[in-house]
Amino acid sequence: QVHLVESGGGAVQPGGSLRLSCAASGGTFRSYTMGWFRQAPGKEREFVATILWSGGSTYYADSVKGRFTISRDNVKNTVYLQMNILKPGDTAVYYCAASVTSVGVVPRRVREYGYWGQGTQVTVSS
Repeated sequence: QVHLVESGGGAVQPGGSLRLSCAASGGTFRSYTMGWFRQAPGKEREFVATILWSGGSTYYADSVKGRFTISRDNVKNTVYLQMNILKPGDTAVYYCAASVTSVGVVPRRVREYGYWGQGTQVTVSS
C-alpha cells in the first residue's frame, strides 16, 4: 500500500509558476511509475504527466508540454511537478498517483494507476 500526499497548490496569475510536491510513504517508491492528473469542475480527470521508475523517461500531455516538468527523488520518496507559464485552463485539482507498470509501458489512463493522493487546488486567474 502506498499513501500519497500532495502539496504546493495555490492561486497564481496567468504566466506565473507553481511547484507541486507529492510525498509517498508505505511502499517501495522506486518500484512505481508516478503520474500527475488534474480534474476541473464538471470534467473528467485527465492525464498531465508521468515519470517512470528510473526517472529517466518522462511523458506529458500536449496541453502542458514545454511548460510543465515532472521529476522524482527516490531518496526523498517525492515526485514534483514544476508548472511554468500557467494559463487559466490549467485551473484544476491536481492529483498524484502511483502505478506498477512493466518496462516499456507508459501509463496515461486513470485506470492504470492504483494509488491516489487527495489532490491540491491550483487556480490560475487574473
